[in-house]
Amino acid sequence: MFEGEYSTKLLALWCIILFIFSCVTSFASVAARDSEAKALLKWRDSLHDESKGTLSSWKNGTDPCRHFWKGVYCDKSTSVTNISLSDLGLQGTLSSFNFAAFPNLLYFNISSNQFHGYIPREIGKLSSILTFSLLENRIEGPIPLEIFNLTTLNSLDLGTCNLTGQIPREIGNLRNLNFLWLGENSLSGPIPEEIGMLTNLSILDLATTSLSGRIPSSIGNLTMLQNLYLYETNLWGPIPTEFWKLTSLIEIQLYHNILSGPISPSIGNLTNLQEVSFSDNRFSGPIPPSIGNMISLVELYVDYNNLSGSIPSTIGNLTKLDTLVLIGNNFSGQLPPEINNISWHNLQLGHNHFHDHLPQQICQSGILYRFGAERNQFTGPIPTSLKNCSSLNRLILYDNQLVDNITDAFGVYPLLEYINLSGNQLSGHLSSRWGKCQSLTQLIIHNNKLSSYIPAELGEAIKLRELNLASNHLSGQIPKELGKLIILTKLSLSNNKFSGNVPSTIRSLSHLDTLELAANNFNGSITSKLGELESLRVLNLSSNKFEESIPIEFGELQELEQLDLSDNLLIGTIPSRIGILPKLQVLNLSHNNLTGNIPSSFSGSMSALTNVDISYNQLEGPIPINPAFHNFDALRNNKGLCGNVTSLNFCSNSQTNPHGHKRKKFLIIFLPLAILLLVFVGGSFIFYRVVTKAKNKDEEALQEDVYFVWSLEREILYKDVIKAIEEFDDKYLIGKGSQGSVYRAELPTGDIFAVKKLHSMSSGEISNRKAFTSEIQALTEIKHRNIVKLYGFFSNSQFSILLYEFLKGGRLDDILKNEEQATEFNWNKRVNVVKGVANALSHMHHGCSTPIVHRDISSKNIIISSEYEEAHIIDFGTAKFLNPNSNNMTRFVGTFGYAAPEIALIMKANEKCDVYSFGVLTLEIIMGEHPIELILSLAEDSTTNDLLLKEVLDPRLHTLRKPIPREVALVAKIAFSCLNENPQCRPTMEQVSRELVKTSKSHLLDQFHTITIGQLMRD
Repeated sequence: MFEGEYSTKLLALWCIILFIFSCVTSFASVAARDSEAKALLKWRDSLHDESKGTLSSWKNGTDPCRHFWKGVYCDKSTSVTNISLSDLGLQGTLSSFNFAAFPNLLYFNISSNQFHGYIPREIGKLSSILTFSLLENRIEGPIPLEIFNLTTLNSLDLGTCNLTGQIPREIGNLRNLNFLWLGENSLSGPIPEEIGMLTNLSILDLATTSLSGRIPSSIGNLTMLQNLYLYETNLWGPIPTEFWKLTSLIEIQLYHNILSGPISPSIGNLTNLQEVSFSDNRFSGPIPPSIGNMISLVELYVDYNNLSGSIPSTIGNLTKLDTLVLIGNNFSGQLPPEINNISWHNLQLGHNHFHDHLPQQICQSGILYRFGAERNQFTGPIPTSLKNCSSLNRLILYDNQLVDNITDAFGVYPLLEYINLSGNQLSGHLSSRWGKCQSLTQLIIHNNKLSSYIPAELGEAIKLRELNLASNHLSGQIPKELGKLIILTKLSLSNNKFSGNVPSTIRSLSHLDTLELAANNFNGSITSKLGELESLRVLNLSSNKFEESIPIEFGELQELEQLDLSDNLLIGTIPSRIGILPKLQVLNLSHNNLTGNIPSSFSGSMSALTNVDISYNQLEGPIPINPAFHNFDALRNNKGLCGNVTSLNFCSNSQTNPHGHKRKKFLIIFLPLAILLLVFVGGSFIFYRVVTKAKNKDEEALQEDVYFVWSLEREILYKDVIKAIEEFDDKYLIGKGSQGSVYRAELPTGDIFAVKKLHSMSSGEISNRKAFTSEIQALTEIKHRNIVKLYGFFSNSQFSILLYEFLKGGRLDDILKNEEQATEFNWNKRVNVVKGVANALSHMHHGCSTPIVHRDISSKNIIISSEYEEAHIIDFGTAKFLNPNSNNMTRFVGTFGYAAPEIALIMKANEKCDVYSFGVLTLEIIMGEHPIELILSLAEDSTTNDLLLKEVLDPRLHTLRKPIPREVALVAKIAFSCLNENPQCRPTMEQVSRELVKTSKSHLLDQFHTITIGQLMRD
C-alpha cells in the first residue's frame, strides 16, 4: 500500500513539473511570437503608404502564426520561419527590419520589389537562414561582410540590384551554398580565389557585372557545378586548365568577354555539357578534335572569335547537336562529310574561309531548320539534299561562288521565311513554285545570272515583304499579279532588262517603302499611280526611257526621302509640290529635257534637302536659296540658271522678278500713301521702343558673341564653333531634319561637339522659335545618361544654334534598315537599348521637378552608341512640360505610326502618349521593322493572336541563346501592354523600367518557342 501511495505521489509530482514546463514554454513561445509580431509591424510602418495597404493583413493585436499574415509562415512551434513577399510592389528599406527577432527564420525572400538603401549589417544575426533573396530590387552599396557569417545558407540571391564594390574573399565561408546569384550588378574587381571553396555549388551566376581579371584556377574545385554564367563581364586571358575538370557542367555561358587563347583539348572531358557559348571573345586556334567526345551537346556557339583551321571530322559524333554557330571566325578548308550525321536545326558557317563544294547530304535527316554559309568560297552546285529540305526556315548562301541552274532546283517549302542566294553565279529561270511558299517573307537573289521573266505565280506568295532580283538578266514586263503582295515593303528589280511600263496594280502595295527599278528598258510615261504609295521612302526610276512629264502626284509622297529620275527622256517643268515634300533629302533629275524655272517652293525653310542634281536639262532662272542647290556640278549644262554660286551668272532684275514692270506701276500710285503710313508707324515704333527699352535688355544680351557652356570648365565663344565648321560648310554636315541641320565641330582643343543650326527664313528669323526654347528648357532640366547632353546655345538675328555632345553612333532607324548593322545589333544589345530608352522616359516623367513628355519618340530620334549598346534620346523640340494645374492641351506633333491614337482626337499631352510610342518603338527594335502591320492586324483580325512570337522577331538575328529568349519575350510582353487603346490601362514608364529589370528572371523562358502573341497580351 505504501508503494502504491508513493507511486501516485510521484506521478502527481511529474504532472506538476510537466505542467509548469508547459506553461513556461507556452509563455516563452507567446513572448517570442509577440516579439516577432512587433518587429514585423515596426518594419511595415516604415514602408511607403501603398506598401502598408498591401500588407493590411498585418494587424495589431493578432498573431502572425494563428491569423493569416500575408507572406508570413510559421512552424509547428509557432515561430516565424518563412517571410516570402516577392513581387508585391513594396517600397522601403531594410534598415528598420529587426533581424535579431527571428532566430528561427529559414527563408527570407523579398525579390522583385522596390526596396532601396543598403543591406544592413544586422543580417548576420539570421543564424538559421537557408535561403536569402533580394533579387530585382534597388539595393545599393557593397555586400556587407556579415552576410558571410551565415554558414547555414544554401541559396543566396542578390542578383539584379545596384550592388557595388568587390566580391569579398569571405565568400569562401558559405560552404553549404548550392545556388549563388550575384549577376546584373555593378560589382567590380576580380573573382576571388575563395570561390573555389564553395564545393557544393550547382549554379553560379556572376554575369552582366563589371568583374575583371582572369577566371580563377580554384574554380576547378566546384565539381558539382552544373550551370555557370559569366557572360557580359570584363574577364580576360585564357581559361584555366582546372576549368576542364568540371565534368558535371550542363551549361556554360562565357560570351561577350575578352577571353583569349586556344580552346583546350580537355574540353572533351565535359561529356555532360548540353549548351556552350564562347561567342564574342578572342579565342584563337582550331576547334580541338576532342569535341567529338561531348556526346550530350545540343547547342554550340563560338561565333565572332579568332578561331581558325578546319572543322574536325569528329563533329559527326555529336548526334544530338542541332545548333552550330561558327560565323565571324577564320575557319577554312572543306566541311567534313561527317557533318551529315547530325540532325541540324540551325547551322551557321558564314564569314569564314570555307571552300570547295557544300556537302551533298547536308540535310540528310530532313529536319534542317536554318542553314547559313554566307561569305565563304563555296563552289559547285547547291546540294540536292538542301534543295529538297522541306523543313527549311532560313537559307543564307550569299557571296559564295556557287554555280547552278535553279530553274527546277527548288521545291515548295511550307516553313521557309527567308532565302538569300545573292552574289553567286546562279542561272536559269525563276520557278513558279516560289509562289507556293506561303511563309516566305524575303526572297533575295540579286547579282546572279537569272534570265527570262518573273512568273505571275509569284504573286501568290502573299507574305512577301522583300523581293530583290536586281542585277540579273531578267526581261519582259513586271507581272500585274505582283499587286497581290499587299504587305511588300521593298521591291528591287534594278539592273535587268525589263521593258514596258510599271503596272497600275502597283498602287495596291500600300506598305511599299522602297521601289528600285533603275537601269532597265522601261518606257512611256511614268504612271501617276506611283503617287498613291503613301509609305514610299525611296523611289529610283533612273536610267530608263521614261518620257513625258514628272507626275504631279509625286507631290503626295509625304514620306519620300530619295527620288531619282535621272537619265530618262522626261520633259516639262518640275512640279512645285515636290519642293514642299517634308522629308525629301536626295533629288536627282539630271540628264533629262526638263524646262522652265526651278519652283520657288524649294526655298522653303522646312526643306530637308541635302543633295540635289538637276544638271543636263534645259532649266533657267534663279536657283533656290536652299544650300542643297549651291553646288555648280549639280547645276551645269542647263539653259540659263543664275544665282550666287561660283561659275553661275548673277541674276538680273528681270530674272529674279519677272513681274517687275507691274510692280513699278503699283509703286508709283501707292508710294506716297506708303510713305505717310511709314511715318505714322515709325513714330509709334519709336515710342514703343522707349517704353520697352528696359524690358528688352535681357533679350539684347543674346546678341553678344558669347556661347554659354554649362558642362565644361571653360567658356567657349560661339565664333570658335562657327570657325570650326567654316560657316556651316556642307562637308561638316552629318544630318538634317525638319527642324535643323546638324554639323560636326572639332575645336583646336580636341573637343568634339554636334552643332544643330535651326532652319531660318529669308529674314533670318527662326522658323520654329518654340522648338528652340522647348529644347533648351527640356535639356537643361533633364540630366540622364540616356538623353543627349546639351552644352549650350546661342541665338541672334541671323541664326540660332544648339551645342550637344557628339555621339559617334547612328540613328536607330538607319541601323535597323542596314542588313550588316542590324545583324551586329544583336538581341542583347537591343534589349539594352530598350532598357535605356525606358529609363530615360521614366526619369523624364517621374524624376524631374515638372514632368516632361517628349511627344516624338521614334526610331529616328534615338541615337545608338558606336558599339550598339547604349541609347540616347534626341530632338526635344516637341517636348512639353506638364502643368498639373492645366489641361495640357496641344496641337498634333510627333511621327505618324508612333503617335498614340487618342492624341489626334483629344489633343491633350500626357505621359501615356510617350508610353504608347515606346511600345511601338520596342516592337520595331525586336522585329527589325516598323510594326504597323502587326498592330493593325491585332486590331482587325483575332487570328493574329495565335501567331508565335518567334515568327515576328527580326529574322536577321537567329542566335537566341539563354537568357536572351526570356528577355525578348518579356520585352515583347511589356511592349504590347504599352499599346493598350485605353491610355489609363497602359503602364507608367516607371513601371516599365522596373519590369524590364526582371528580364533575366522571367518564367517565360521555358515556353519561349511556343509562346503566342495572344498569350503575351493576356498575361
